[in-house]
Amino acid sequence: MAMSAEEIETMIVEALPGAAVEITDLRGDGDHYAARVAYEGFRGIPRVKQHQMVYDALHGRMGGALHALALQTMTPESE
Repeated sequence: MAMSAEEIETMIVEALPGAAVEITDLRGDGDHYAARVAYEGFRGIPRVKQHQMVYDALHGRMGGALHALALQTMTPESE
């Protein structure tokens, strides 16, 4: 079963409180998304770790209910 953009956003915000999240459905199939996540908690953390934090927020749904997520992470002032 595919995931909705709202479901992805909710999961990320619950795991990263205060994050500004923008989700785009890339193909209209509920399976390929892009996410832009601005979060103060990313400050000083390498980009690979930032991406891991977002993937962790999805509780193992990557590769299953969610096939592809193009990810862009940043701190709020980098937006």
